[in-house]
Formats: sequence, structure tokens, C-alpha cells
Amino acid sequence: MVHSMTGYGKAVGEINNKKVIIEIKSLNSKQLDVSVRMPNLYREKELEIRSLITQKLERGKVDFSLFIENSGKENSSKINQPIIKSYYEQLQELSRETGIPVTQDWLSVLMRLPDTLKTEIEELDENEWNEILLLINNALNQVIEFREQEGSALENMLTEKINRIGELLVEIEPFENERIEKIRARLEENLQSISEKVEYDKNRLEQELIFYIEKLDVNEEKVRLKNHLDYFISTMKTENSVGKKLGFISQEIGREVNTLGSKSNHSEMQKIVVMMKDELEQIKEQVLNIL
Repeated sequence: MVHSMTGYGKAVGEINNKKVIIEIKSLNSKQLDVSVRMPNLYREKELEIRSLITQKLERGKVDFSLFIENSGKENSSKINQPIIKSYYEQLQELSRETGIPVTQDWLSVLMRLPDTLKTEIEELDENEWNEILLLINNALNQVIEFREQEGSALENMLTEKINRIGELLVEIEPFENERIEKIRARLEENLQSISEKVEYDKNRLEQELIFYIEKLDVNEEKVRLKNHLDYFISTMKTENSVGKKLGFISQEIGREVNTLGSKSNHSEMQKIVVMMKDELEQIKEQVLNIL
């Protein structure tokens, strides 16, 4: 089954007076390339997040974001009362000893002094993290579902393109015998024009003519191309994570189409080969988006 590498998932939850938002975006890439953005409090869990993404998404350029909005009134910054009291007492004593008049706005003076605010280091709550993990899994499942939907559309499009190449392959057949007869007739006509001037071995000429016409035979290329087309379709329907494999099969299809073009020696056949190449280029572009 075909899965696209393009996907998007979002999960939102309320945990311990915090609004937690998980966003995951995925685009095509040759390898797994994960970018993680989240608050420092959760940095210790980054490896766990990367492992989970690797397990579920396998390949692609993945942007993971964890946003936290505090909905409660807690604040990690606190007024350091003992420090402020100590500053106040020292300033009062300094005023008495030096005669410097005291100010009426003690608070604004004191709050500008060092260490009057203290920040409490918040520790990660494992129960909170387990709830966040549920949100992450929810978002990842949305990405997988999105990839499946995109993959279904890709599979339909690729099937249509592969079938079109098969139809074009059938259209070549009427021109095969026609081109051989034209080539033979042209060669014989040219030989007749010089036969009075040059002596040649007719038996040897017939052998060379047969050898030349055999080199233009495209039956083997047609059989191989048909097999590659069938293999492409069966691979899409029976295997998982087929992007790279479909890319290799596309290359083999391209080789046979190119050989058909080089052997065609017929304007109508060459037109059909050009149409095959057009379909194949579109296939190659879309295969890059497949997981």
C-alpha cells in the first residue's frame, strides 16, 4: 500500500493548568530528518520523541513542535523577601551613619538591586509527561492517516500513468512490420541504383540485411517493459514503504523506453516513445513523495 511522505497532525490538551499544543509536519526526504522544537523543561525527553517519530513515520523531513501556554496563575519568579529585608536594613544603617536622607520610594530602589527576584527551577512531572505522550501519539496518528489519504491519491494517479504507458506500448505494434518493410525496400532500392557499377555477393548481402533488421527488433524490449509495468503495479499493492523500490523500477522502465526510441527508426514510433517518456517523468516526480 502506498503512503505519501506528506502529512500533518495537531493535538491540543489541558494538563496541570497548561495548554499543551503538539504540531507535526512531514514532507518528502531521502532519509528521516527530524527537527524538534520545545521548551527547555522537556529537553530531557527529546531522544524519546525522536525514537517515537522514527518508529511511526520511518522517513521524511519531520518538524515537531511542542508549545506550552500557562493558563493558571503560577509564576516561577518569586520575590526574594529575605534579600530585600537585608538590603533595607543595610540601607537604613548606612543612612544613619552617613546622614544621607532616606528615600520615600524604598520599593523601587530595592527591586533594582541584585537577586531580589528568584526563579524556581521547575522539574518535569512524569504523570504530566505521560499525558503529553498521549497527545504526541494522537498527532502522529493524524500524520499517518493524512499520509494514507495522500498515498491513496498517489496510487490512483501512478496506476493511471503506468496503464497509459502500457496502452502506448500496444500502439507501437502496427508500425513495427511497416518500418521493417520500409527499411528493406529502401536498402534494396539503393542497391539497385549501384548494382550496375559495383559487383557484390547477394547471399552475403542478404545475411547482412537480416542481421541489420534483427538489430532493430524490439520484441525483447517490449516484453521487459511490460514486465516492469506489471511489477510496478504489484509492488504498489502488496508492499509497504515502497518509495525507493518504485524509484528503481522507474529507472528500469526508462531504460527500456530509451532503447525502444533508439531502435524505432520510425517517426510514429518515436512520437509514441516521446509520450511514454512524458508519462514516465510524471511518475518519477510523484515517486519522490512516496514513503
